[in-house]
Amino acid sequence: MTLNIVVGVDGSAPARTAVEWAAADARRRGLGLRIVHVCEQRPYGAVEYCAGALAAAADRARGLAPDVPVITELLPGNSVDALIAESRPADSVVLGSRGLGGFAGMVVGSVGHAAGPVVIVRDPPGTPQGGVVVGHDGSEHAEAAMEYAVEQAGARRVPLRVVFARRPWHASAFVDTAREAAQRVDPWRAKWPDVEIIDIVQDGHPVAVLAAAGASADLVVVGSRGLGGFAAAVLGSVSHGVT
Repeated sequence: MTLNIVVGVDGSAPARTAVEWAAADARRRGLGLRIVHVCEQRPYGAVEYCAGALAAAADRARGLAPDVPVITELLPGNSVDALIAESRPADSVVLGSRGLGGFAGMVVGSVGHAAGPVVIVRDPPGTPQGGVVVGHDGSEHAEAAMEYAVEQAGARRVPLRVVFARRPWHASAFVDTAREAAQRVDPWRAKWPDVEIIDIVQDGHPVAVLAAAGASADLVVVGSRGLGGFAAAVLGSVSHGVT
């Protein structure tokens, strides 16, 4: 059974960009694509609108990635509950940064409840820079983020930069030296010898550090929770193109 990337659409331009990103990712990683539209209660004609938006998204995905299996489904109910449920059997969930259905807002408030990676695609997309950045704070959630990030870097054949934010003035600072950061990353280097993994220790608040690193990246990956607040940093900066 082919594992699917789930992409939520709502007929908006950011959702179209999310479909394009998801189709490319599915093609690159040999996965299927499941496109869903959560058609919440709306005025007369909403179902027809939702069905049309879903069909247009599927046509776009098939045009970009004809070899990728594409399935679609119109879902009833609440966007939050529906997309969290969709995340459980999925490789990942991909959403636009803004849109008619408020998908990105759902993620900001509920990312910790998703069962797997959630990708928020900025619109308009930036010029490809060829790199993946992952924020690391030493937590188990950061290790889960590392797994997704290194797989993405391997599929894209680009370097992975692992960013540690060091706050010497903060009692919970955990990375005191570049050597300690390297020790956290070395097991991943051994597991993925074909991926160039670069560990970076930067003084400063996680928000500023990750935003600076992500400005030149194609993809920024963070854990849903953790010691350093990386997820809040990224999700709070969606409109600024950090993700």
